[in-house]
Amino acid sequence: MKIAVTAQGSDQKAMLDPRFGRTKYFVVFNDESNAYDVIDNSNVDQVAHGAGPLAVQMIADAAIDVVITGNGPGGNAARGLQTAGIQVYLCKEEKTVEEAIEAFKKGELTKF
Repeated sequence: MKIAVTAQGSDQKAMLDPRFGRTKYFVVFNDESNAYDVIDNSNVDQVAHGAGPLAVQMIADAAIDVVITGNGPGGNAARGLQTAGIQVYLCKEEKTVEEAIEAFKKGELTKF
């Protein structure tokens, strides 16, 4: 399973970013290999509209199974994630990427 967390930085020690489409990074954890990777979403600064659907496309292209974010995706992004079969979980507390993933594994996050 691949879990993508919206993040303010590019590694597992970065703080979770509450935004979905406008996050700078998605830090990805692969639970089969126990490895982290990063999807750079910093090009979002050049996009006036449609950041959420563009982020969904990147996530879908990376074969992500689960997204953890703070506030949840907007309407168009939420529909895109649902269509792609990607589950979304909300983490309302200030946590690092690593801590958010642990909370997900323990069943402590709310499904969007």
